[in-house]
Amino acid sequence: MLLSEYDYCLPEELIAQIPADKRENSRMMVLNRKDRTISHKHFYDIVDLLDSNTLLVMNNTKVLPARLIGHKDTGAKIEVFLLKQHNPATELLNSQYSLSNSSISRKEQGEKECWDVLIKPSKRVKPDTIIKISEELSVKALKRLEENGEWLVELLFEGDNVLDVLHRNGQIPLPPYIERKIQNDDLKKLDFERYQTVYAKDEGSVAAPTAGLHFTNDILQKLEAKGIELAYVTLNVGLGTFRPVQCENVENHKMHSETFEISEKAAEQINRAKSEGKKIVAVGTTTVRTLETAYQKYGCIKACHDHSELFIYPPYEFKVIDKLITNFHLPKSTLLMLVSALAGKDFIFEAYKEAIENKYRFFSYGDCMFIN
Repeated sequence: MLLSEYDYCLPEELIAQIPADKRENSRMMVLNRKDRTISHKHFYDIVDLLDSNTLLVMNNTKVLPARLIGHKDTGAKIEVFLLKQHNPATELLNSQYSLSNSSISRKEQGEKECWDVLIKPSKRVKPDTIIKISEELSVKALKRLEENGEWLVELLFEGDNVLDVLHRNGQIPLPPYIERKIQNDDLKKLDFERYQTVYAKDEGSVAAPTAGLHFTNDILQKLEAKGIELAYVTLNVGLGTFRPVQCENVENHKMHSETFEISEKAAEQINRAKSEGKKIVAVGTTTVRTLETAYQKYGCIKACHDHSELFIYPPYEFKVIDKLITNFHLPKSTLLMLVSALAGKDFIFEAYKEAIENKYRFFSYGDCMFIN
């Protein structure tokens, strides 16, 4: 399977730069795989499109203010993009130092607050370079990890709670195709609110699970009132999900590892729903990868804290999910390959062509599709 088969031409003006006026007002393309038809709705129609024989599974991860802007002592501007908290002893799995669950901070334990990060421009940084973010936060470069700008760094700050420090000094890490040439307080407030799902819970992602951005609390209440069951899993989204595939032979691509967690409650809900013949509707590709990874590893959905490197592309037989709510994805991306595995590559490309003709808004702040 060749990478060039997953390319398409997207007019730049269709890349959404700001979210819809209201979350639920985004447009939604509905793909009916059974009769291969396409219809055009709005996201608020999802209440009518799902029936009570449905379990809706969502990723409740929360986006970190992971973008730090600082300067070297020479005055050179440096951007530091946090990727993941570094704990080599446990590879971040089952770590007592996870951001959301730690009752004792790493600094109190006498450990350094180390992270894997992207530094831009990386060539201006050497080991032991200090990047000053603010009066209370600096970043010390420790070791170059990859030539693409990935580094191991130590965060230097006063106090014990790294999240508090990041919230005071960091910015929401918008994807590079969302351009903020002029940043003001209104835009910052908009991004902090709208580049986050209403059900976000545990901070740990550097990108939003964007299919969930369309949901409102009102829609979730209407779904539950209709008898639709809701379940939540957590996958901390890393940049690897969105990095372009470099090899022409798609099968040679290796996914970056992302940590995920399935609770006892969620595992019970999903296994019961499958046994009762309910349809499992995943919200977003990160939810798909969480559920399909767990099934591959354990033969069922079980409570676990694990990691996923699962690369889904045609032909792939889905073991857990039946339907998918997802945004429109970048050309040549692993996410485009995943939805092609579910709906069929030709049908997906037919839908994308129609979306472009109908001027749908693409990518993170854009519209969505429901693969039914």
